[in-house]
Amino acid sequence: MNAPHAAHESLDPRDRPARLTVGVVGAGRVGPALAAALRLAGHRPVAVSGVSDASVRRAATLLPDVPLVTPAEVLARAELVLLTVPDDALPGLVEGLAETGAVRPGQLIVHTSGRYGTRVLEPALRAGALPLALHPAMTFTGTSVDVQRLAGCSFGVTAPEELRLAAEALVIEMGGEPEWVAEEARPLYHAALALGANHLVTLVAQSMELLRTAGVEAPDRMLGPLLGAALDNALRSGDAALTGPVARGDAGTVAAHVAQLREHAPQAVAGYLAMARTTADRALAHGLLKPELAEDLLDVLADGGRPDSGRPETGRPETGRPDDDAPDGAGGDDR
Repeated sequence: MNAPHAAHESLDPRDRPARLTVGVVGAGRVGPALAAALRLAGHRPVAVSGVSDASVRRAATLLPDVPLVTPAEVLARAELVLLTVPDDALPGLVEGLAETGAVRPGQLIVHTSGRYGTRVLEPALRAGALPLALHPAMTFTGTSVDVQRLAGCSFGVTAPEELRLAAEALVIEMGGEPEWVAEEARPLYHAALALGANHLVTLVAQSMELLRTAGVEAPDRMLGPLLGAALDNALRSGDAALTGPVARGDAGTVAAHVAQLREHAPQAVAGYLAMARTTADRALAHGLLKPELAEDLLDVLADGGRPDSGRPETGRPETGRPDDDAPDGAGGDDR
């Protein structure tokens, strides 16, 4: 679904879920925040389960006065149950709850895993439960700020057709935007989000470490405007937003980068080369990197950043474009 939030406000009240008692199994970073958002919409959290000290603290902060009980007791008390456990733990949890008779007919069982659709809830479905997969495409901190971030957050929604309106209504009540994802597409959907969000954190953290090594006192302040502009450009223009030495075909600069990384941060070399190769392939495919410049660049990347002895230091062949033909961009180093 791609309709804006306002388009959902006309939902018939009969399509909206009634005020429900809500339980959370797994008080990680996600579950308490979603339950707190449902509380703001008028639902009533009644039980939460958690094992670690951090889980207990999160539950106490985001769901004050909600009792901490066992998973089976959560299901006994709640009409809507949020299963917010790690992906790999979800199948066993669902199977165990169904086998022990904890699942009741007519109970809404919702998981928040990006990887799975509703098929993983089949044991609960056989017990008469109503299965929903509602995955918020958001990173969570385990604090109250998460509830605010749900405003406008897209949710990957998978549900039986007869429960589609109920699933969408729950997402909207939490402040989110429902986006329908087919059962068979869930793993690809989740891989796409992990590629963008999880790897972004790794890249930014690594970049800040390198800047500190280079003597920059406030790498976060330096990177903030640059990365904000790069993200905005990428979301608006896709591959057309590519800038920097790889997109320009500056093989000598890339080789110098790798040499410095080998000396100061050898653990970063493999990641740099992998991303540079992917960037070069995409820039070449989209006509941003000229084929005559790509050859030297790809040679450098294939050699692990070690230029041939006969290659000019600049990495630019004589037939290369003039400097004033370099693209403008937010990369900060396009000259």
